[in-house]
Amino acid sequence: MTNTSYVALSKQAGLSKELNSIANNIANADTAGYRREGFVFSEYVRMLEPHERSVSQTNIGGRFFDAAPGALVETGSAYDVAIEGEGYFVVQTPNGERLTRAGAFVMDREGQLTTQEGHLVLGEGSSPIALPPNATNITIANDGSIAADGAPVGRMALVSAEPTELMREGGNLLRSTGELTPLEQPKLRQGFVEESNVNPVMEISRLIEVQRAYEMGQKLLKDDDERISKTVEAMRAR
Repeated sequence: MTNTSYVALSKQAGLSKELNSIANNIANADTAGYRREGFVFSEYVRMLEPHERSVSQTNIGGRFFDAAPGALVETGSAYDVAIEGEGYFVVQTPNGERLTRAGAFVMDREGQLTTQEGHLVLGEGSSPIALPPNATNITIANDGSIAADGAPVGRMALVSAEPTELMREGGNLLRSTGELTPLEQPKLRQGFVEESNVNPVMEISRLIEVQRAYEMGQKLLKDDDERISKTVEAMRAR
């Protein structure tokens, strides 16, 4: 395989991952609390034998999450809550504690606050939030404090995390590889849900751009293969 092929393949591998990322963004354009993600490309220079030119290849330097907030949509539900600004809710999953921006919560049969998928919403101290089954008035304050018929029942755990330390698990669940910091001044809005921050028009435009770059790379690989084949055939004919 020639250096041209190695360079083209490194670019194709990166573009393939970017295509998957864009497709995932478009698929989750209507997923509450979803944050757009993408890859950061960088140059990777590989040193060859002495007195030979180095080869510059495409490298994925990392991935990013768009921190721009999604639009807040009023639902009127007492269990729905949206975060204004930074921060994440903490939920308990079978794989451990995870973070989310999706605040469309419900009360399960045991009176505990959960996500739509059944994950427990955690309060301070990593404890589930239990609501009285007969409560008629549930209020969630700006700082995450929850009261039922005027009596306090707990406070939501709200944390911040470094975007570079987040890994996606599913549509709107995130896993942090670093330490979580309690949010000092949270600002919640009861009766609202944050929408996805994906702009479908922008993502489709980006999809077309990446697809064209991928097609150009495929043509380069094909042309290089034909060049090598013709060279081999010419050498055999001698």
